[in-house]
Amino acid sequence: MSGSSRPPADLPGSGRTAVVTGASSGIGAATAERLTAEGFDVVLGARRLDRLTALAERIGGRALPLDVTDPASVEEFVAALDRVDVLVNNAGGAFDAKPVADADLDSWQRAFDVNVLGAVRLTKALLPALRASGAGDVLFVGSTAGMVSYEGGASYTAAKHGVHTLAGTLRLELVAEPIRVIEIAPGMVRTDEFALNRTGSAESAAAVYRGVREPLVAEDVADCIAWALTRPHHVNVDLLVVRPRAQAAQHKVHREE
Repeated sequence: MSGSSRPPADLPGSGRTAVVTGASSGIGAATAERLTAEGFDVVLGARRLDRLTALAERIGGRALPLDVTDPASVEEFVAALDRVDVLVNNAGGAFDAKPVADADLDSWQRAFDVNVLGAVRLTKALLPALRASGAGDVLFVGSTAGMVSYEGGASYTAAKHGVHTLAGTLRLELVAEPIRVIEIAPGMVRTDEFALNRTGSAESAAAVYRGVREPLVAEDVADCIAWALTRPHHVNVDLLVVRPRAQAAQHKVHREE
């Protein structure tokens, strides 16, 4: 590790290597920082290597370029790893808010390639290393959008439903193996980029959270991820749904005037 001294051996993640995708910002960056604090050797993967490297140097992790939509990039990333105990499939995003009648098929393609196929690529490539660890973890950062449909979010909800099904199917397939499959499904999370990428304007992005006193932030989700990964390995957190208190359901959000 560079940038910091090795953590004490009694921390929960000591001796374990965790890969975090989409680690240059938002939930991915917060997760990389939190897992480092828990003692994991963290490998950060993302496309924006400048941001990734700065974060890795600050927290004491290892930055590697990764585009989960590019098979060659995934292959090169995996080849650079000596061992993997944990894979956090965090890379994802929403890229439009159009109804199905006005579907932007490029946005649909991008949503599936990043959220679903990207997770499949990394999981498939790293399963041998996770098996070899003897106590592997595959964690998917899903969404409450993966369980409830709503207007103006078809491409994203469809993709996150795919992630939810992927996690459930993989858990069935690996039940006899020493690998846990975990899904963390956040509701409303305020990050710098998610709503902006989805709506296309700063004003529209701000409106998503308007009047909500305390939406979740990236660190809240990272806390849940770290908790799930540091349970004794016979304890499998199949699905953890986490929302801000102000959001009772996908369609029910308390907004103050």
